[in-house]
Amino acid sequence: MAVYTEVDAKTLAAFLRHYRVGEAVSFKGIAEGIENSNYLLETTKGKYILTLYERRTDPKDLPYFLGIMEHLANKGVPAPLPVRDTHGKALQTLAGRPACMISFLSGLSTNIMGESHCAELGATLARMHKALADYSPERKNSLSLEGWTDLFSKIQDRADSVTPGLSTLIQDELDFLQSNWPRNLPTGTIHADLFPDNMLFTGETITGVIDFYFACSDMLAYDLAISINACCFDADHQFEAPKAKRLIEMYDANRPLTPAEQDTLPILCRGAAMRFLLTRLYDRLNPVAGATVQSKDPIDYVKRLKFHQQVKDAASYVV
Repeated sequence: MAVYTEVDAKTLAAFLRHYRVGEAVSFKGIAEGIENSNYLLETTKGKYILTLYERRTDPKDLPYFLGIMEHLANKGVPAPLPVRDTHGKALQTLAGRPACMISFLSGLSTNIMGESHCAELGATLARMHKALADYSPERKNSLSLEGWTDLFSKIQDRADSVTPGLSTLIQDELDFLQSNWPRNLPTGTIHADLFPDNMLFTGETITGVIDFYFACSDMLAYDLAISINACCFDADHQFEAPKAKRLIEMYDANRPLTPAEQDTLPILCRGAAMRFLLTRLYDRLNPVAGATVQSKDPIDYVKRLKFHQQVKDAASYVV
């Protein structure tokens, strides 16, 4: 989340007249994240998040993303519910951008994921996958193996400006993943970006899962690998096995992993590290003028990738 497109009071008031949510009381930008413009909106009838879609988000994908949120919310999973206007429309245009207002979820994100938080994440992620098993729309993951190769081709000649040797490290890893990436694991709709800042907690209970704008059809265990990367390393990027153990155990307790998923988990973790290394590297080398948030450090994921490269089997994650 970030703010790239400003919305003035007059424009907002005209927008809200299409809804039954009352008048604006407060309206402020949310600075976290890097993808879209987000505002916290409080009206005379409640709180909402107003999102204007920017950059990588293809407007054609928005009905798919909003449908996932509605599907999960209707099944009792704590996802935000898109707010429909007086004509039943959820997707709008505001300030020249596609836009949507969604329900406000209580809770706070945390930068410090404890073992209990990770256990809750594992259970919630599994429940999400099961709840989405009958969500029929599909969307190709544009940030998987083919997408990584394409993205790297755009920045390969500048990668070493971030740290010497980075271009070779990435190319060698892409070659490995091309030869070893699993092809026949259970698939479905995944979140694909379930980081701590996309979870809201009340105590150690998840009360909100947000930011579904990378959701896609892909291997379910790959979603687990993304969260291992996101939540099971400390501030110095050292792996924390007790957190990974609880995350994997509680996922498996709610949606048992197949033997093939367990066997390929180290490769999936390498791929997840590569995905975020490349997108962070691309953002670092192609800054957006006027953005109110700085891009994240790609070197964090170099360190994670190097850890996963040394892992021999899935048991190493839960020792």
